[in-house]
Amino acid sequence: MTLHIGATPGEIAETILMPGDPYRAKWAAETFLDNPKCVNDVRGMLGFTGTWCGHAVTIHGSGMGMPSLSIYANELIRDHGAKTLIRIGSCGAMQEHVGLRDVILAMTASSLSTPSSGIFRELNFAPCADWGLLRAAADAAEAKSTRTHIGGIYSSDVFYDERPDLNEQMTRHGILGVEMEAAELYNLAARHSVRALAVLTVSDHLQTGAALPSKDRESSFGDMIDIALTAAFA
Repeated sequence: MTLHIGATPGEIAETILMPGDPYRAKWAAETFLDNPKCVNDVRGMLGFTGTWCGHAVTIHGSGMGMPSLSIYANELIRDHGAKTLIRIGSCGAMQEHVGLRDVILAMTASSLSTPSSGIFRELNFAPCADWGLLRAAADAAEAKSTRTHIGGIYSSDVFYDERPDLNEQMTRHGILGVEMEAAELYNLAARHSVRALAVLTVSDHLQTGAALPSKDRESSFGDMIDIALTAAFA
Protein backbone atom coordinates (compact mmCIF):
# COMPACT_ATOMS: atom_id res chain seq x y z
CA MET A 1 0.00 0.00 0.00
CA THR A 2 1.33 3.42 -0.96
CA LEU A 3 0.05 6.99 -0.71
CA HIS A 4 -1.95 6.71 -3.94
CA ILE A 5 -2.36 2.96 -4.47
CA GLY A 6 -4.28 0.95 -1.91
CA ALA A 7 -3.32 -2.48 -3.23
CA THR A 8 -1.73 -4.88 -0.78
CA PRO A 9 1.51 -6.79 -1.56
CA GLY A 10 0.97 -9.29 -4.35
CA GLU A 11 -2.17 -7.64 -5.75
CA ILE A 12 -0.31 -5.76 -8.50
CA ALA A 13 1.06 -7.77 -11.44
CA GLU A 14 4.49 -7.19 -12.97
CA THR A 15 2.78 -6.27 -16.25
CA ILE A 16 0.72 -3.06 -16.17
CA LEU A 17 -1.48 -1.47 -18.82
CA MET A 18 -2.05 2.22 -18.08
CA PRO A 19 -4.94 4.13 -19.66
CA GLY A 20 -5.41 7.70 -18.54
CA ASP A 21 -9.10 7.30 -17.73
CA PRO A 22 -9.83 5.10 -14.68
CA TYR A 23 -13.17 4.09 -16.19
CA ARG A 24 -11.37 2.95 -19.32
CA ALA A 25 -9.24 0.81 -17.01
CA LYS A 26 -12.44 -0.72 -15.65
CA TRP A 27 -13.84 -1.33 -19.14
CA ALA A 28 -10.58 -2.85 -20.38
CA ALA A 29 -10.24 -5.13 -17.35
CA GLU A 30 -13.82 -6.37 -17.60
CA THR A 31 -13.51 -6.86 -21.36
CA PHE A 32 -10.06 -8.43 -21.71
CA LEU A 33 -9.12 -10.02 -18.37
CA ASP A 34 -10.38 -13.15 -16.69
CA ASN A 35 -11.56 -12.72 -13.10
CA PRO A 36 -10.62 -9.04 -12.78
CA LYS A 37 -10.48 -7.75 -9.20
CA CYS A 38 -10.44 -4.10 -8.20
CA VAL A 39 -7.20 -3.58 -6.28
CA ASN A 40 -7.22 0.21 -6.05
CA ASP A 41 -9.81 2.97 -5.83
CA VAL A 42 -7.88 5.61 -3.88
CA ARG A 43 -8.97 9.07 -5.07
CA GLY A 44 -11.10 7.37 -7.70
CA MET A 45 -8.09 6.08 -9.64
CA LEU A 46 -9.18 2.55 -10.41
CA GLY A 47 -6.86 -0.41 -10.82
CA PHE A 48 -7.78 -4.03 -11.59
CA THR A 49 -5.78 -7.25 -11.62
CA GLY A 50 -6.78 -10.38 -13.50
CA THR A 51 -5.33 -12.78 -16.03
CA TRP A 52 -4.97 -12.77 -19.81
CA CYS A 53 -4.17 -16.11 -21.44
CA GLY A 54 -2.98 -17.28 -18.03
CA HIS A 55 -0.69 -14.28 -17.43
CA ALA A 56 -1.24 -11.91 -14.50
CA VAL A 57 -2.04 -8.37 -15.67
CA THR A 58 -2.95 -5.17 -13.88
CA ILE A 59 -4.82 -2.41 -15.71
CA HIS A 60 -4.45 0.83 -13.75
CA GLY A 61 -5.46 4.40 -14.56
CA SER A 62 -2.80 7.09 -14.72
CA GLY A 63 -4.88 10.26 -14.82
CA MET A 64 -4.31 13.07 -17.32
CA GLY A 65 -0.89 14.56 -17.88
CA MET A 66 2.68 13.63 -17.01
CA PRO A 67 2.63 14.76 -13.35
CA SER A 68 -0.28 12.43 -12.62
CA LEU A 69 1.22 9.51 -14.53
CA SER A 70 4.53 10.05 -12.76
CA ILE A 71 2.91 9.51 -9.36
CA TYR A 72 1.33 6.18 -10.31
CA ALA A 73 4.20 4.86 -12.42
CA ASN A 74 6.73 5.65 -9.67
CA GLU A 75 4.70 3.80 -7.04
CA LEU A 76 3.92 0.87 -9.34
CA ILE A 77 7.59 0.43 -10.17
CA ARG A 78 9.26 1.20 -6.83
CA ASP A 79 6.71 -0.20 -4.39
CA HIS A 80 4.76 -2.82 -6.34
CA GLY A 81 7.45 -4.36 -8.54
CA ALA A 82 6.11 -3.45 -11.99
CA LYS A 83 8.48 -4.57 -14.76
CA THR A 84 6.49 -3.80 -17.93
CA LEU A 85 4.32 -0.69 -18.28
CA ILE A 86 2.35 -0.04 -21.45
CA ARG A 87 0.38 3.15 -21.89
CA ILE A 88 -2.88 2.56 -23.76
CA GLY A 89 -4.66 5.76 -24.69
CA SER A 90 -5.95 8.14 -27.30
CA CYS A 91 -4.01 10.71 -29.27
CA GLY A 92 -4.47 13.39 -31.88
CA ALA A 93 -2.98 12.76 -35.33
CA MET A 94 -0.50 15.32 -36.66
CA GLN A 95 0.16 13.85 -40.12
CA GLU A 96 -2.32 13.73 -42.99
CA HIS A 97 -1.66 10.06 -43.72
CA VAL A 98 -2.60 9.04 -40.16
CA GLY A 99 -6.31 8.33 -39.89
CA LEU A 100 -8.94 8.04 -37.18
CA ARG A 101 -8.85 4.65 -35.41
CA ASP A 102 -5.28 4.02 -36.63
CA VAL A 103 -2.83 2.76 -34.00
CA ILE A 104 0.43 4.59 -33.29
CA LEU A 105 3.37 2.81 -31.64
CA ALA A 106 5.49 5.52 -30.05
CA MET A 107 9.16 4.89 -30.76
CA THR A 108 10.16 8.20 -29.15
CA ALA A 109 8.32 10.91 -27.22
CA SER A 110 9.32 14.57 -27.54
CA SER A 111 8.26 17.17 -24.98
CA LEU A 112 8.79 20.74 -23.85
CA SER A 113 9.20 19.58 -20.27
CA THR A 114 8.42 16.63 -18.02
CA PRO A 115 8.47 16.00 -14.26
CA SER A 116 11.99 14.64 -14.88
CA SER A 117 13.27 17.90 -16.37
CA GLY A 118 14.67 18.98 -13.00
CA ILE A 119 16.88 15.89 -12.92
CA PHE A 120 18.24 16.31 -16.44
CA ARG A 121 18.74 20.07 -16.03
CA GLU A 122 20.45 21.33 -19.20
CA LEU A 123 20.42 17.91 -20.90
CA ASN A 124 17.82 17.21 -23.59
CA PHE A 125 17.34 13.54 -22.74
CA ALA A 126 15.71 11.50 -25.55
CA PRO A 127 13.19 9.07 -24.01
CA CYS A 128 12.28 6.09 -26.15
CA ALA A 129 10.32 2.85 -26.05
CA ASP A 130 11.68 -0.56 -25.14
CA TRP A 131 12.79 -2.12 -28.41
CA GLY A 132 11.55 -5.63 -27.57
CA LEU A 133 8.07 -4.34 -26.74
CA LEU A 134 8.01 -2.11 -29.82
CA ARG A 135 8.99 -4.95 -32.13
CA ALA A 136 6.49 -7.34 -30.56
CA ALA A 137 3.71 -4.75 -30.82
CA ALA A 138 4.53 -4.15 -34.49
CA ASP A 139 4.33 -7.90 -35.13
CA ALA A 140 1.03 -8.15 -33.25
CA ALA A 141 -0.45 -5.25 -35.20
CA GLU A 142 0.65 -6.78 -38.51
CA ALA A 143 -0.89 -10.12 -37.54
CA LYS A 144 -4.20 -8.37 -36.84
CA SER A 145 -3.96 -6.32 -40.07
CA THR A 146 -4.39 -3.19 -37.95
CA ARG A 147 -3.46 0.04 -39.72
CA THR A 148 -0.41 1.05 -37.67
CA HIS A 149 2.24 3.78 -37.68
CA ILE A 150 5.58 3.63 -35.87
CA GLY A 151 7.59 6.75 -35.04
CA GLY A 152 7.87 9.79 -32.82
CA ILE A 153 5.06 11.39 -30.86
CA TYR A 154 4.77 14.61 -28.86
CA SER A 155 3.81 14.56 -25.17
CA SER A 156 2.26 17.93 -24.41
CA ASP A 157 2.03 19.65 -21.04
CA VAL A 158 -1.35 21.17 -21.92
CA PHE A 159 -4.60 20.05 -23.49
CA TYR A 160 -5.79 23.46 -24.64
CA ASP A 161 -2.71 24.29 -26.67
CA GLU A 162 -2.10 27.85 -27.87
CA ARG A 163 1.13 27.17 -29.74
CA PRO A 164 0.20 26.68 -33.41
CA ASP A 165 3.80 27.43 -34.31
CA LEU A 166 5.00 24.47 -32.23
CA ASN A 167 2.39 22.15 -33.72
CA GLU A 168 3.56 23.25 -37.15
CA GLN A 169 7.14 22.30 -36.32
CA MET A 170 6.08 18.95 -34.86
CA THR A 171 4.22 18.17 -38.08
CA ARG A 172 7.14 19.39 -40.18
CA HIS A 173 9.49 17.03 -38.36
CA GLY A 174 7.31 13.96 -38.83
CA ILE A 175 5.73 13.68 -35.39
CA LEU A 176 2.81 11.27 -35.78
CA GLY A 177 0.55 12.35 -32.94
CA VAL A 178 0.15 14.26 -29.71
CA GLU A 179 -0.84 13.01 -26.25
CA MET A 180 0.07 13.94 -22.68
CA GLU A 181 1.82 11.10 -20.83
CA ALA A 182 4.29 8.91 -22.74
CA ALA A 183 7.48 11.00 -22.43
CA GLU A 184 7.52 10.77 -18.65
CA LEU A 185 6.65 7.08 -18.72
CA TYR A 186 9.68 6.49 -20.94
CA ASN A 187 11.87 8.62 -18.63
CA LEU A 188 10.87 6.59 -15.59
CA ALA A 189 11.31 3.28 -17.39
CA ALA A 190 14.88 4.25 -18.34
CA ARG A 191 15.64 5.41 -14.81
CA HIS A 192 14.39 2.21 -13.17
CA SER A 193 15.48 -0.26 -15.90
CA VAL A 194 12.00 -1.50 -16.72
CA ARG A 195 10.18 -1.86 -20.06
CA ALA A 196 7.75 0.73 -21.41
CA LEU A 197 5.76 1.38 -24.55
CA ALA A 198 2.90 3.64 -25.59
CA VAL A 199 0.24 2.10 -27.85
CA LEU A 200 -2.17 4.82 -28.94
CA THR A 201 -5.42 4.98 -30.88
CA VAL A 202 -6.06 8.07 -32.99
CA SER A 203 -9.28 9.67 -31.73
CA ASP A 204 -9.02 13.06 -33.44
CA HIS A 205 -7.01 14.82 -36.13
CA LEU A 206 -5.24 18.17 -35.76
CA GLN A 207 -4.97 18.68 -39.52
CA THR A 208 -8.53 17.88 -40.59
CA GLY A 209 -10.50 18.52 -37.40
CA ALA A 210 -12.10 15.07 -37.64
CA ALA A 211 -12.86 13.31 -34.36
CA LEU A 212 -14.45 10.10 -33.16
CA PRO A 213 -17.75 10.51 -31.29
CA SER A 214 -17.33 9.63 -27.62
CA LYS A 215 -19.46 6.49 -28.02
CA ASP A 216 -17.19 5.20 -30.79
CA ARG A 217 -13.95 5.73 -28.89
CA GLU A 218 -14.42 2.81 -26.53
CA SER A 219 -15.35 0.34 -29.26
CA SER A 220 -12.36 1.48 -31.36
CA PHE A 221 -9.81 0.79 -28.62
CA GLY A 222 -10.03 -3.00 -28.70
CA ASP A 223 -7.21 -3.46 -31.23
CA MET A 224 -4.89 -1.24 -29.19
CA ILE A 225 -5.42 -3.26 -26.02
CA ASP A 226 -5.07 -6.60 -27.78
CA ILE A 227 -1.81 -5.43 -29.37
CA ALA A 228 -0.50 -4.24 -25.99
CA LEU A 229 -1.32 -7.51 -24.24
CA THR A 230 0.15 -9.63 -27.02
CA ALA A 231 3.36 -7.56 -27.04
CA ALA A 232 3.77 -7.78 -23.27
CA PHE A 233 3.99 -11.55 -23.34
CA ALA A 234 5.60 -12.16 -26.74
